[in-house]
Amino acid sequence: MPLQELSLFFPCHNEADNLEALVADALAALPALATTYEVILVDDGSRDDTAGVAERLVQRHGGIVRLVRHDVNRGYGGALRSGFAAARYDYLAYTDGDRQFRVADLTRLVECAEATHAPVVIGYRLQRADPLLRLIYATFYRIANRIWFGLRVRDVDCAAKLFRRDALRGISVHSDGAFFSAELLIRLRLAGVKISEVGVPHYPRTAGSPTGARLSVIARAIRDFWSLRIGLWANRSRTLARGRALLNDKH
Repeated sequence: MPLQELSLFFPCHNEADNLEALVADALAALPALATTYEVILVDDGSRDDTAGVAERLVQRHGGIVRLVRHDVNRGYGGALRSGFAAARYDYLAYTDGDRQFRVADLTRLVECAEATHAPVVIGYRLQRADPLLRLIYATFYRIANRIWFGLRVRDVDCAAKLFRRDALRGISVHSDGAFFSAELLIRLRLAGVKISEVGVPHYPRTAGSPTGARLSVIARAIRDFWSLRIGLWANRSRTLARGRALLNDKH
């Protein structure tokens, strides 16, 4: 059965060539996922025409498609943070704006949530369609999160995640970079929130350029990783209290 309500958001950075097809896919798939839904495009300081394309999509699909704009690039975590804050409905989900995931495949997450009653369901890529270097980075990153945080998930950064709103209340995240997703899962685990996993297809990028393998992005993730790990050792309660809440409870 479809969910009653779903907010679906997409972090986008220089994804002008992907947005038309992305929103078309979302609007075609969402009626099977939820009775009431919204699409939120988060333009993270793009230098191409992402904002212009997004504004035209908002005008075309007023009331369903919304746009959140960052004047400057805040990083992947910053874009996700804005998506969580803008979401209005009882379930929240996101995938990336690069179309390496299909919105229709979120059906797998919804079905898993219904079968397991888990408040959080995350995807893992069944066959990751990324260059070898990114696969190597991802393997070391997954192992590091397992060793240092006990985070036993198959695919930390898979951009197919579904959350029940009440599971996120009281959860704060400090990172605004690539460590955001891992930190969120670590904090949910420490809060005792049940997390289920389900496999999802992953598709090659057909437009735009990836930014996740940039040295500056990796360096920021490493810094945030150790900041959390050392902070939890030094003063667990103070470290867990830092960061900003994900939800805007006015919605």
